[in-house]
Amino acid sequence: MSKYQAYPEYQDSGIEWANQIPQHWNSASLSKLFEIKAGGDLKVNYFSEEKDKDHPFPIYTNANDEKAVYGYTSKPFFKGNSITVSGRGEVGYAVYRDHPFDAIIRLLVLSPTKKLNLKFFTYFIKDVIDFQVESSAIGQLSTSQISPFKVVFPAVEEQTQIAVFLDYETAKIDTLIEKQQQLIELLKEKRQAVISHAVTKGLNPDATMKDSGVEWLGEVPEHWVVTKTSYCSTSLDAFRIPIEANIRGNRQGQYPYYGASGVIDFVDDYLFDDDLILVCEDGWNLMLRTQPVARFVTGKIWVNNHAHILKPIDIDATLLAECIELTPLNLFISGMRQPKLTADSLKNIPVAYSIDKEEQDELVNFISKYKKQILQLTNKAQHSIELLQERRTALISAAVTGKIDVRNWIAPTTSSDTNEAAQEVTA
Repeated sequence: MSKYQAYPEYQDSGIEWANQIPQHWNSASLSKLFEIKAGGDLKVNYFSEEKDKDHPFPIYTNANDEKAVYGYTSKPFFKGNSITVSGRGEVGYAVYRDHPFDAIIRLLVLSPTKKLNLKFFTYFIKDVIDFQVESSAIGQLSTSQISPFKVVFPAVEEQTQIAVFLDYETAKIDTLIEKQQQLIELLKEKRQAVISHAVTKGLNPDATMKDSGVEWLGEVPEHWVVTKTSYCSTSLDAFRIPIEANIRGNRQGQYPYYGASGVIDFVDDYLFDDDLILVCEDGWNLMLRTQPVARFVTGKIWVNNHAHILKPIDIDATLLAECIELTPLNLFISGMRQPKLTADSLKNIPVAYSIDKEEQDELVNFISKYKKQILQLTNKAQHSIELLQERRTALISAAVTGKIDVRNWIAPTTSSDTNEAAQEVTA
């Protein structure tokens, strides 16, 4: 924050966390500035799931997404120029609402009783006040709990100036964050495309190809075998043993305890000590694919009955895991409410690979090196996001608590280079 000046004079705020505030600023509890109400039960005769001319007003829900709506109403309970504050989930998530709306239970609504700039107070509530301290015991925030929280603030004209400053500066930071997030998604897509191509086509661009007979595999090198997992691996599902959570509590140790989508605990013994593939057996990850469905594991582990266990025969474990990972599993999954990949379905998943050990090793080395490169780039982008988020929070906190003086700040007339913000973060 060295580029911004402090105020010339400060006073003791009398608030422990705020410490010193500018001489001309004031402090008050939220209840002195706002009428605070909670959302309530919705009236069926006013409600619609879809927005239409008769139900134009949104009904906001308790979520950390300012656009999240529960439905629409023909009769809004709250006027515009209010702040909604989440009372559950991400407690304290605040959004400025400039239009009429209704709100469901546990979404708190703050309507000003004085002339205030609500964008200023939205920044303050969302980014400065730590409601978690008060709400941690019950996991929610009520009107009586939020009311005594203190805020510090200048006159409304200065509130507006600070809000305009923050709108501009946070927009620049948000743009940089979005670019890094887009980069991570592109890296993820590229990683999947490159590895899928290597696993199904090999590394020799001049290899003679043949039709695999499997739609998603397409053509594969002519010398590769096309088979099913049941012919290139052995199932060890019969040796799985689940341990109930209350029993695991007394059996804590060093060995990973695997479930459907990864390690869920560590226990004092192991069932397997080999190069294996674990495949998710049930759960929504089979459909959503937010985590790997098939993973190579090695060493001493324990596995419960929510992950299939395969021991490769003539295919490297990493390659078999990648073959299963690129499979459109919706063709093999059963169950609508609880997606499940049965042992029989897993056995019938097609795979294509070279039986030549050297070619397999070459592919595994390529995949390993490429994954490492992508991981390094992803980690770098994620680190940039974290630094930008830290700067965003620090900038908001400094501005709305009077640590920096932006009264004379003027928004540039031309678009400034967002690299400036990035350079400040990494400096």
